Amino acid sequence: MLKGVGPKLEATLNELGIFHFDQVASWGPQEITWVDSRLKFKGRIERDGWIEQAKTLASGGETEFSKRVEAGDVASSKSEE
Repeated sequence: MLKGVGPKLEATLNELGIFHFDQVASWGPQEITWVDSRLKFKGRIERDGWIEQAKTLASGGETEFSKRVEAGDVASSKSEE
């Protein structure tokens, strides 16, 4: 549901103990640096706007990307289960 997070990246985040939008929404500079250092593509968190997206999703809202995922226009790990 987050733009820039596919199934493999979701698995990496899960391995780091990150499972919920509210976790991502609360990240500050230290968390961003820590997670970013464990990703193959550095800078992706800020470039793709994960925190802003996660805040919207955690509060029950939708983003343009999440609407596309729900409509089936974008593959997600949810649709692969």
